[in-house]
Amino acid sequence: MTLLAPSFSEYAREEIRRLLHGPCDPSSLSALTTLRKALADDPGPVYGPGQGELLLRRLRAMAEALPPGAELLDDPARLAAVHAGAAVADPSLCLAGLVHHLLCLGSLTELSDDPGGLEPQLSTLREGRAKGVYLITEAGQANSHLATATRADFDPADSSFVLHTPEPGAAKFGSAGTWGVEQTGVVLARLFAGGADHGVFAFMVGLTDEQGPLPGVELSSPIALDALPLDYVQVRFHRLRVAPAHWLSDGARIDRDGTVHDPAGSPEQRLQRTLRVGQGLWAAMPAVAAATSRRAAVQAVTYARQRRTGSRLAPGVPLLAYRTQQTVVLGALADAFALTCAADGALAVRAEGRSAAPPGREGGEEEMGFTPWAAVSRPLAAYKAVTVRTAARLTAECQHRCGFSGHLTANRLAAYQGFHHAFDTAGGDSQLIFYDIGRSLVEQEQPEPRPRPGEQKSPDVTSPHWWPAVLSRYQDDLVRELRRRGGADTTSDPFKRWNPLLEQAGLLGEARATLLVADDVTRALGRLRDHDLVRALTPLAALHGVLSARRWSGSLLALGTLDPADMEALSEATDRLCDAVMEQLPLLIEVFDEYGDHPGVAPTPLTWTRGSTS
Repeated sequence: MTLLAPSFSEYAREEIRRLLHGPCDPSSLSALTTLRKALADDPGPVYGPGQGELLLRRLRAMAEALPPGAELLDDPARLAAVHAGAAVADPSLCLAGLVHHLLCLGSLTELSDDPGGLEPQLSTLREGRAKGVYLITEAGQANSHLATATRADFDPADSSFVLHTPEPGAAKFGSAGTWGVEQTGVVLARLFAGGADHGVFAFMVGLTDEQGPLPGVELSSPIALDALPLDYVQVRFHRLRVAPAHWLSDGARIDRDGTVHDPAGSPEQRLQRTLRVGQGLWAAMPAVAAATSRRAAVQAVTYARQRRTGSRLAPGVPLLAYRTQQTVVLGALADAFALTCAADGALAVRAEGRSAAPPGREGGEEEMGFTPWAAVSRPLAAYKAVTVRTAARLTAECQHRCGFSGHLTANRLAAYQGFHHAFDTAGGDSQLIFYDIGRSLVEQEQPEPRPRPGEQKSPDVTSPHWWPAVLSRYQDDLVRELRRRGGADTTSDPFKRWNPLLEQAGLLGEARATLLVADDVTRALGRLRDHDLVRALTPLAALHGVLSARRWSGSLLALGTLDPADMEALSEATDRLCDAVMEQLPLLIEVFDEYGDHPGVAPTPLTWTRGSTS
């Protein structure tokens, strides 16, 4: 089962580059190649004792692949591609970069009304000469972003702020334990002025220098987190004085008598505006999920193609000859393609959102539900949640199908799985996002009456358009069911109304997010013009849909969206699509092996010590 060397036309290769990296210009792709080489030449984990200088070198390498100075955050596609490349090389570095660029620098850039007052720290962060940290989570309470206890008290004497951790449960949790380097944090704290609570704002705070914590900052001993290793600690503040210019006021101002004027209009809208920097992270995460998933899927397919079995059923055949193996590893390739399409969809949403008004201004507000995440940007929050969850499942399956080799550190499959599994709750809890999206769909949308059997003709099950059509019907069926059970009764107590409905509300939110991805797949296919590329990718797109339907089968059957005969047809369709994908496998490997090395799972290089024979 040797892979031949296929060849796409140059036009097709341009389409492949656009598919994998979004609307990045050629200079950006050249910078990505330079970044990969820099990371390969300076390897090592970016956590643990003595790793601070290594981390700064690697953050500088990432900064050199991004636009310079104040333009660093102006190209979301390039930001996503750089962090995706970092994730393939080292997921921990990617996390450090996401926090540094998109949360810390993003807050300083988007929320400050006086960027000049943030110097020289702002330039130091942009150039990678200091590490940026984002401190939002508090250790003592669930959903702490909704009940932030860290205080920033306005002092009218000099218009400064006093940052304080009022009790142990308000300690911040984050990757701020990198000793020996300068660290600057963006800290979310509740603003008190004139004796009143004015909501959660962000503040720029110096955390450490080369000698350790700065005055007023206390760091705990390290906290181990094996799934996504970085230098995690808890952080407490002891009446730390913050300069007026370091308040990221986002259009708000305070009179000398403590009167606060905030364009957000309410503490709820203030929180949404402060958290809107999360949109940059959510827009980048699908590209990260797609890049690591492509790498994992190509590794698993190559391993299954090369690994010979000793089974009595068919001694010596490769693993990939077995249907059970094909379904999983070719399915991983199909899901990686879907994530690649979703990455482009998320960047398109981000580009549209950057020209819109921020939450709290005219045209930009949405009512907060269980959490602020979906209210900040429902589609981007949905993209983040569904892509990291898909990538976590996909990489775990690839790891399992590669045997013991899948667990070797050198192959990074465990690191990819840990990264995405951790991000299921980080950056906005995915399940809470799904709950909120489901709730809003039930309260805001009235589905069309369901057609009678036979009235609506569906695409063939092996068509890429079949799965989006099924999901659209399923979404309407779920909305209809939840409205029937009282979900739309906004006059009732919200907890009593939604507590028994949360499981199905979460399914509805996940279905909406999954439909975004399914539509992105058909949209991406529709843009392609090279016939060889379309022929290679079409069965892969359809396989993604069929296997997704199998995973959703219980709920699809329970609501009657599909019937038992439909489900029986999925097994035959899976086999037919796997055969079609196998015929196109050399071309597909060329498409998704962007590093050009056909990566199998590599053994760890060994040295041998022979016992004495004397």
